[in-house]
Amino acid sequence: MSRTLRFDHIGITVRQLEPAIAFFESLGLAVEGRTVVEGDFIGTVTGIPNSRSEIVMLSIPGRPSGGAFTAIELSSFTRPEHMIGSVAPMANEVGLRSVSFEVSDLDARVSELAADGYGLVGGIGEYDGGWRMAYVRGPEHIIVALAERESGTPAH
Repeated sequence: MSRTLRFDHIGITVRQLEPAIAFFESLGLAVEGRTVVEGDFIGTVTGIPNSRSEIVMLSIPGRPSGGAFTAIELSSFTRPEHMIGSVAPMANEVGLRSVSFEVSDLDARVSELAADGYGLVGGIGEYDGGWRMAYVRGPEHIIVALAERESGTPAH
């Protein structure tokens, strides 16, 4: 019987790679690799014949191998043209809701991102289980959840 071995990556399609890369780098991720994919492989996997995409892989430096979260794949199609979804999807829209990161100082991180032009979707919430969380809307309307574990709260 086949089994899932680990979580590998989350793929996000964007129109412009550079602003998205800069945003995720500001969250502490680093570029692991960058490549262009075209031909039979990508056409077969995506179901889009004759497609071409530039792909950038980012991850958190120094993370343990085989961990629960490995990487974010940013993909920008140069062929065919991008299809635009909702301009500013909210958390209740069907599809990928958010990418989430645990941070050490939520207020500071939110302030840093606000200085770069990335605002809160709502506000900073406090969960009874010892967590504080906020949604920030990044480039291309990507929602990133930032969570801070209060002292003494066990990890998931």
